[in-house]
Amino acid sequence: MTISRQLSVLIVEDDADLRQTLSESLEGAGFSVAQSADASDARQRLEAFAYDGLVIDLHLPDASGMTVLEEAVKRYPEIKSVVMTGFGGVAEAVEAMKRGAIDFLIKPFQLSQLARVLEAAVDQQRLRLENAELRAQLRGRFSFDSLVGRDSTMQQLFSTLELISPMNSTVLIQGETGTGKELVARTIHHHSPRAEHRFVAFNASAIPEGLVEAELFGHVKGAFTGAIAARVGRFEPAHKGTLFIDEVAAMPLPLQAKLLRALQEREVERVGDSKTMKLDIRVIAATNADLKALVKDGTFREDLFYRLSVIPVTLPPLRARRSDIPLLAQHMIKKSCVENNGTQKPLTQEALRLLMAFHWPGNVRQFENAIEHAVAMSLTANEIGAEALPEEIRKPTETGFHSPIAIPDEGLDFSAIVSKLERDLILRCLEKTGGNKRQAARLLNLSRTTFIDKLQRLHVEEGAA
Repeated sequence: MTISRQLSVLIVEDDADLRQTLSESLEGAGFSVAQSADASDARQRLEAFAYDGLVIDLHLPDASGMTVLEEAVKRYPEIKSVVMTGFGGVAEAVEAMKRGAIDFLIKPFQLSQLARVLEAAVDQQRLRLENAELRAQLRGRFSFDSLVGRDSTMQQLFSTLELISPMNSTVLIQGETGTGKELVARTIHHHSPRAEHRFVAFNASAIPEGLVEAELFGHVKGAFTGAIAARVGRFEPAHKGTLFIDEVAAMPLPLQAKLLRALQEREVERVGDSKTMKLDIRVIAATNADLKALVKDGTFREDLFYRLSVIPVTLPPLRARRSDIPLLAQHMIKKSCVENNGTQKPLTQEALRLLMAFHWPGNVRQFENAIEHAVAMSLTANEIGAEALPEEIRKPTETGFHSPIAIPDEGLDFSAIVSKLERDLILRCLEKTGGNKRQAARLLNLSRTTFIDKLQRLHVEEGAA
């Protein structure tokens, strides 16, 4: 039986002849197949692509197939996994099922048996997310409060936050818009000895320049036109707590000098007043701008930069940690369902592939909005499918092949641009051949196997042309 929608399967088997035979059998049954000869290559492929199915040998040359299976199921709770071995018994079969496999096949087996097992799994209602215990384990291992990530950069960030949170040193959080700078600041405060006192947030770019100083430091009655009463600034309520200054680069130079003095002397004075107030405050600043470049341009004080960046923390953009997207999706789907009194439901692999392929210029904030949109659009469905995602993710604007590539001062992501170029070429050839993969591969002088592999690696969906 040929399945109605082509699904992707990764075969992990060190026997080249058997691997090719299984691949041809599944392709004949309508599956799109990728191959790996060892655990290392399989892990790389699973990190880059959300396969619908996994067929894996228990005994691989460089690792146990059981370990790779467990990692795959943790990353993709909906993946349909079949374990095979030349010598195995009940104990191994039970262990494989415990780790998420849907079946266990002893070699030799009939080729049609494997296709039937996968087809039966696809026909069933998709599995819901892992049980509450596993989700708790994932949160405990791969999160720090509301921060979520298993990527190495996030694990390093968690370690840094654990180290610096108990300190009083000033922290400078740098990162693109939407990466979660305020969330990191709140996390530091929550894990510090100041957690019982206030966390006060102040956005320097959200207030007219003429009012920033009064908002930050407060003012006395009559300090300026319109000051009909005294007002407390943001510093005073943060006494013994934490003051978070967002978009610190937007501060005008005169105010930068006053902030520098407040940090050095740990005292402030309201606008229009000569009396100083000693305060015990930890300051955490954040910016999406390159402060070093602003210092060089003369628009940001060098001494203030060094005073703020005693402990610098840099947040990676979401596109630099795509392997975290499945985990983030689980976390945010649950959060959105709880907030909207909805029933938690699984995300399809097709939808997950689109999420992993998108560039995310708005980072985690944009990602969370997209998930909330998808949850809202799936209220009457049993799962969250690709059709529930925002249109900008389902149909991203493609850049023309001959469009010039600007080289920003901070550099660019070479691998991402090359992948984008490859994807554009594949889409153009598929469009030219009416979706015929064999002819498209010939136009690119690629073997059909290599062409199919690139389709999967670059997240090109069926019918994308």
